[in-house]
Amino acid sequence: MVTIGTFDGVHLGHQKVISQLKNFASQHDGETVIFTFHTHPRLVTSPGETNLRLLTTLDEKIALLEKSGIDHLIIYPFNREFSQLTYTEFVEKILVNKLKTHCLVIGYDHKFGKNREGGFEYLQQCAEKHQFLIERLDALAVGEESVSSTKIRDALQAGEIEKANLFLGYPFTLNGTVVQGKQLGRTMGFPTANIEASDKNKIIPGYGVYAVKVSVNGGKYNGMLNIGTRPTFNNNADNRSIEVNIFDFDNNIYGKLVTLEFLGKIRDEQKFAGISELAQQLARDRQTALQILK
Repeated sequence: MVTIGTFDGVHLGHQKVISQLKNFASQHDGETVIFTFHTHPRLVTSPGETNLRLLTTLDEKIALLEKSGIDHLIIYPFNREFSQLTYTEFVEKILVNKLKTHCLVIGYDHKFGKNREGGFEYLQQCAEKHQFLIERLDALAVGEESVSSTKIRDALQAGEIEKANLFLGYPFTLNGTVVQGKQLGRTMGFPTANIEASDKNKIIPGYGVYAVKVSVNGGKYNGMLNIGTRPTFNNNADNRSIEVNIFDFDNNIYGKLVTLEFLGKIRDEQKFAGISELAQQLARDRQTALQILK
């Protein structure tokens, strides 16, 4: 039993496909196989692409898919040569000859092969020719909206953390390393750890102040995080920073890896008249963050 896709985010829609895959496998005494890719196809087919940001790094995607309880995970190198395969070639060389596919489960918007020719109708013809079953699932809806990786990316960029997390089925996470900062927060009683994201292609939520859970050194802490330009201190609008104030924590963690779980947005980024006014707002932000993190 096989399903194919990029599975960026392994969101609720993907989880629906995986659940159905496991159901078919149990009914037919088969094994579950997820066939996915690295790197993301758009980064190969559109080499000038600079705007694509991913919901999950490769390691994050592997961890999420392993947690889903599948039998086999195939991560195929998506390169220029592979991108030139027609869908017919992919079906014959990969699905039939290598994987011996008995049943293929696909999402509602599945497209694959050179020029994305492999839609459902075309795939049905391949299934009849090579004698395997095919099942297409409808889009998963949350409320009145269908779930998709694109909609989750849009929500994150708009700072709509609750919506993104609802569609993902888990809190959005960002991994990074603590780097040296200007230590301006310490002067106000709100020391911050400056974070450098681990993967340049990983999406970062839009500018603003967020309530987060911070995992570092084997512990998990509450915190609040600012993504932005530090407008009270900077005149350079392009100098984006990721700074987290970890509550009730004062250890030296320079160079340490941290995982940030985004639980909600506190407010937009704004400029204050001075340090005193900013410090007062940070005290209010902390209380708001604690309410969200409860």
